[in-house]
Amino acid sequence: MAKIKKGFRIEKDSLGEVQVPKKALYGAQTQRAVENFPISGIKMDFPFTNSFVDSLGLIKDAASRTNRKLGLLGVKKASAISKASKEVWQSRHNSEFPLDVFQTGSGTSSNMNANEVIANLASRFSGIEVDPNDDVNMSQSSNDVIPTAIKISAYKDLTEKLYPALDKLIKEIEKKEGSLKGIVKTGRTHLMDAMPLDISQEFSAWSSQLKNVKKTLVFLEKRLLEMPLGGTAVGTGINAHPRFAKNFAKELSLLIGGKCKATSSDNFFHELSSQDTAVQVSGELKNLAVALMKISNDLRWMNSGPLAGLSEIELKALQPGSSIMPGKVNPVIPEAVAMASADVIGNDVTITIAAQSGNFQLNVMLPVIAYNLLKSMALLTGSMNVLADKTIKSFKVNKKSLEKVLNKNPILVTALNPLIGYKKAAAIAKKAYSEDRPIIEVAIEETDLSEAKLKKILDPIKLTKGGIN
Repeated sequence: MAKIKKGFRIEKDSLGEVQVPKKALYGAQTQRAVENFPISGIKMDFPFTNSFVDSLGLIKDAASRTNRKLGLLGVKKASAISKASKEVWQSRHNSEFPLDVFQTGSGTSSNMNANEVIANLASRFSGIEVDPNDDVNMSQSSNDVIPTAIKISAYKDLTEKLYPALDKLIKEIEKKEGSLKGIVKTGRTHLMDAMPLDISQEFSAWSSQLKNVKKTLVFLEKRLLEMPLGGTAVGTGINAHPRFAKNFAKELSLLIGGKCKATSSDNFFHELSSQDTAVQVSGELKNLAVALMKISNDLRWMNSGPLAGLSEIELKALQPGSSIMPGKVNPVIPEAVAMASADVIGNDVTITIAAQSGNFQLNVMLPVIAYNLLKSMALLTGSMNVLADKTIKSFKVNKKSLEKVLNKNPILVTALNPLIGYKKAAAIAKKAYSEDRPIIEVAIEETDLSEAKLKKILDPIKLTKGGIN
């Protein structure tokens, strides 16, 4: 054995001795993983959420309580493990989780990281030796712990962080929708002038799209709460009590609280070998990213100008927009949200590819699935909060600009189709456009319809109601 480095201690595992930092709560297996995977510098203690490490603590706490009630673990040890686990799920020891995301695909290193930290703490609390494998990991395997941690952390970040941000954004859009009702603008298809619509109708599309996303995510909650723990190594439940899985789910529900109703999976082989739930959730997060990108790009187009663009709305000036062009102000929040949305779409591709690596009884890309799934939730949560607070709340509508364009929109002639036919209407539209005249002026000249009737038929507000004139 090499000379012990200053500030280190000797720990042993099945491969031999390892030098571990003296102050570290983790042990030999964690240290080996630290040395084996200096790949990205991205730690499992993610900078954007504590939920994954917290979930490992919740799992160990619920498992120790279950094993105690089943008579498999002594009261003193179980109590000490629960106490130590609670400190982990309360995020009090996040610095003790130094492992790189890109590690062994089962996440065994992260599971052992949690086992070692909790065992060390529990030993201190109880004054007796608590073993990371035999005690903390009792009735478990990394192969069912990590899939369970993915589900718990995704559920917590979804319900505690993403939903509130999504609800806030919907609320702000609907408030804007209500305050702007009755303001008519030119619709656009193919980025070209189209029939008019009420601007509130345009915003209602945004809120409806977001509401549909939430419906799907709420539907997927049930799958996130179907726990793989109890399948142990390959799904057979070897070394776990027959009642362990169901009792664990009950204990977990009590620890998480709120509306959490965790259940035991009805097929552990499915849960260990597949990550289809993560794929489904990620797919809907991608859908949300697409919605946010659409809203952001609409806002950018509507704000374009102020002279050479659409200039339909004015976004609040948040910062100077150019280092060389004085007075320029850019739509910085929609741009940032669009970038974050692009990243989420990329994360979904990673999760899809990773989920394909379910070879036989185990998926071997679990840590990167956890990382990208939770990162997507964090990006979307932050994006929706800033979009609601710094854009939707504060932008103003340029009514004069809307009215100016609307009155000269040759597409209004569409409303005359039932009366004069498509070809005649097209000729009127072409003339109005070429002569830069209001459509009603040309229609008076080219049809037998009275001015009063044309005004009634071509009234932009009436045209937003649909139907046949």
